[in-house]
Amino acid sequence: MTTEVPSSSTERYRAVQDSEEFGRLRRAARSFVFPMTVAFFLWYALYVLLSAYARGFMGTKVVGNINVALIFGLLQFVTTFLIAWYYSRYADRKIDPLADKILAELTAENAAGPADKKSED
Repeated sequence: MTTEVPSSSTERYRAVQDSEEFGRLRRAARSFVFPMTVAFFLWYALYVLLSAYARGFMGTKVVGNINVALIFGLLQFVTTFLIAWYYSRYADRKIDPLADKILAELTAENAAGPADKKSED
C-alpha cells in the first residue's frame, strides 16, 4: 500500500512554494544566515591562522597565565552564543511572522478542502 499525497495537496504546497510570501520568508532567512555564516567563518579562520602563523602574538600573556590565544578561543564560544541569541531575536521579528502567516493560510486551505469534498459527495 503506497501513500500518495493527493494532487490537490501537492498543488497547494507547490502554490505556497511559488508564493510571494514564501519568497519573502526565504529571503528573510537567507539575509541573516549567509552573512552571519561568512562572518563567523572568517572569525574562526582568523583564529586558526593566527594560532598557526602568529604564535608569538597568540602566546602573549595578558593576565597571569591567560594569553591572547585563550581569550580568542573563549571568544569563539561567546560569538556562537551571541549569534544564536541574535538569530532568535531576528527570527521572532522577521521570520516567524511570515512563517505563521503562511502556515495559517495553508491550514485554512487544508481545513476547507475536506469540507468541499464532503459537499460534492
